[in-house]
Amino acid sequence: MVEDPLATADCLQITREVGFETLLTARKPYTTSCPLPFQADSVKTARDVTRSTLRGWGLPELGDDAALVVSELVTNAVRYAMYARGRREIQLLLMRVSPHVLLAVADPSDEVPRPKEPDFISENGRGLYIVETYSQCWGWDALDRGGKAVWALFRTDS
Repeated sequence: MVEDPLATADCLQITREVGFETLLTARKPYTTSCPLPFQADSVKTARDVTRSTLRGWGLPELGDDAALVVSELVTNAVRYAMYARGRREIQLLLMRVSPHVLLAVADPSDEVPRPKEPDFISENGRGLYIVETYSQCWGWDALDRGGKAVWALFRTDS
């Protein structure tokens, strides 16, 4: 649920004006980008980078929710990137635009993320439901180079 739609829109507009591609490669204050190999243990690396970055920004209270969301996004990226042609690169991005933290995972797949009706008995299919539940909002943007960035937005108390 978006509590402050104008602040949320401003954060997303800044991200889109600068462009995910630029953010993924630029070194800017309050921006962390981390390439991840195309393998299952990238999920743990992404969780560790997310928690460490949030602690460094003085936002440890977001660590558990953001780590859960990044786990789901990276798992999906690894799963669907295997069907993409060419590069098999996944990129994690965290950006702080007060009062928000934007977390994004870019992958080479052009497959559009589609939430499924959660089946709580099945072992899969709940990822985007979890992302939606724990973040303020989520979405995706196509990348100019091909692929997409799936993002989730968190609101901070500070």
